[in-house]
Formats: sequence, structure tokens, C-alpha cells
Amino acid sequence: MAESFETRVREVIARIRPALQMDGGDIEIVEIAEPNLKVRLVGACHGCPSAVYTLYQGVYGELKRTIPEFGELIAV
Repeated sequence: MAESFETRVREVIARIRPALQMDGGDIEIVEIAEPNLKVRLVGACHGCPSAVYTLYQGVYGELKRTIPEFGELIAV
């Protein structure tokens, strides 16, 4: 049986999380509504000038690579 969309999203976020935590930040899943994901950056990541780059080049890129049907990454 194939893993659910939510399970795959959570696995990708779990893989990314240690890199964010090394810099004093973290990412929280706010809502998973297939095919989209709402997240919140916290800690040092919140308000960081590189946060947009981190979200869209790092997080979104990895989600899209791993989950081809992934839609939008929405920062809240």
C-alpha cells in the first residue's frame, strides 16, 4: 500500500528539520490539505532574511522532488 500524502509530507519535513535546528530555528506544520502544506518557521528562522529562500528553495524544492503531486507551500 502506498503511503498517504500526509505521511510523505511529514517524512520530508522530518528530514529537513535537523538542518533548520542547527541554525537555531525550526519548522512547524500548521495544516496539511492535499496537495498543499501550511508551515510556520520558528526560532531563529522566524524573521530571518534567508527564511524565504529556505522555504522555497530548500523546503519546497525537497517536497516537490519527493512528492511530484505536491502543490503549494504556504508560510503563515
